Amino acid sequence: MRLARNDDSVIHRFSYILLATVVGLIIGQLAWADEPPTPKGLWHSVLTSPSAGQPPMPRKPWMLREREISLDDPLLQILKDAGARPLPRITIELFDNTNPELNVSSTVSRINNTAVIRGTFKPPVQGDFTFVITGNLLIGTIQIGDRIYKTDHIANGRLRLVELDPDKMPRD
Repeated sequence: MRLARNDDSVIHRFSYILLATVVGLIIGQLAWADEPPTPKGLWHSVLTSPSAGQPPMPRKPWMLREREISLDDPLLQILKDAGARPLPRITIELFDNTNPELNVSSTVSRINNTAVIRGTFKPPVQGDFTFVITGNLLIGTIQIGDRIYKTDHIANGRLRLVELDPDKMPRD
C-alpha cells in the first residue's frame, strides 16, 4: 500500500509541473503575440558620391538641410493602396535620428496610379503630413512643431528630403 501511495504522490507532482509548464507556455505565447511588429521605414538615406566634373547645385536660402532618399517600393505600394488596412507600422527618417511613426487618417487612390495620403504622427510627436504618390514617386510636406520638411523629385526617379526655413521661404 505504501508504494501505491508514493506513486500517486509522484503522479500528482508531475501533473502540477506539467500543468504549470503548459500554462506558462500559453501565457508566453499570448504575451509574445501582443507585441507590435517593428516599424518599417518608408525611406532611407542614400549615400551620394560627388559627381565627377559637376559643381554642386547652390542651395536656396530657405533650405536648411537636404539629402537624397530612396523609397521602400513594396511599402510605398501598400501605403498607396486605400484597401490595404490595417497598415503595417511605418516610420519616416528625418534629420537628427528622428524617425516619427505615421498615423494615416486618409488615403484617396485615383485611377491614374496616384494616391493622396494624409495623417498625423503617433505620440509623442505632434505634427501632420500630406503625401502624393504617383507611380514610384512620393512628393510630400511634413510639419512637426515649427519645422517643415518636404520631399522633392530631383531627376530620373531620384528623391530628396529637405528641411525648410519658413522665415526665408518666398511668398506665393
